[in-house]
Amino acid sequence: MTDQTPYPARTKSFARRGRPLHSSTQRTWNKYADDFVISVPRDGGFTTVDPDFVLNVEDVFGRRAPLIVEIGPGNGEQLISYAAAHPEVDLLGLEVWKQGIAKALSRAVDAGVTNIRFIEVDAEQALQTMLPSASVREVWTFFPDPWRKARHHKRRLVKPSFAHTIARLLEDDGMWRLATDWQNYAWQMRDVVEDCPLFTNPYAGCRPDPDEPDTPERGGFAPRFDKRIVTRFETRGGDEGRATYDIVGVRVPREQK
Repeated sequence: MTDQTPYPARTKSFARRGRPLHSSTQRTWNKYADDFVISVPRDGGFTTVDPDFVLNVEDVFGRRAPLIVEIGPGNGEQLISYAAAHPEVDLLGLEVWKQGIAKALSRAVDAGVTNIRFIEVDAEQALQTMLPSASVREVWTFFPDPWRKARHHKRRLVKPSFAHTIARLLEDDGMWRLATDWQNYAWQMRDVVEDCPLFTNPYAGCRPDPDEPDTPERGGFAPRFDKRIVTRFETRGGDEGRATYDIVGVRVPREQK
C-alpha cells in the first residue's frame, strides 16, 4: 500500500445511485445542506474521504456530547426520530445516497432538530480514519443491503474486517447495534460479532422467543431495540413475510486487551 493508493481496489458493499436530484429535492438541498451536511476532503471519488482527514466533532456540533453514528440512514426516519427524542446526544448519518440525505434534510427541518448531521460517504472506507478512536457511544447498522444472491455475499458490509473498524471507533462498553430482516445475514452478523475478540454479545445463546427451540440458528439475538422505530422499509419486509433480527455487540474495555 502506497501513499498514492491508500485504499486498494475492493468489493464495495453498496451500489451507488447516481441520478441527479429532482428539482424539488435540489431546492431542499440548496436551502438546508449548509446547516446539516458536512463537506469533507475527498480522495478521488464522490464517497471516498482523504485518509489524512479527521473530523472535529465538537466543532461540527458546537458542543461535546455523546455521539451516535448511523450507517446508511436512508431518508433519515430512524435518525431524526431519535434526535428529536434525545436532544442531549449528537447523531451523524453516513449515507451514499444523496437523494436520501436531501429527503432527510426536509424531515430534520420539519422536526426542528439541530443535533443531527450527514456526510455523503462510503462508511466502510471513511470510518477507518475519519473519526478518532474511542469517540463514539453507539454505531447503528440497521438493514444494510443483504446482497441476497450467494455469489454477492462477499459484498455484505458486516464482516470481520468491518467489526474491527467499528471497535476502533467505539468507546469502552459502547454498543454496535445491528438489525436485518434476512435470516442468513442475521446469522452472519451474529457470528461476526461473537467471533471478534473486541466485542461481547450480551445475548449469546439467548432465545428471542422462549417457545422457540434453542438451536445455534436461533440463539444469540437481542430483543428489539425499543428506540428503533418501524420504518417503511421494515414494514415492507414484514409484509413479505420476513422477521426482523436484532444483534448487539458491546465493546470490550481496552485495558482488558
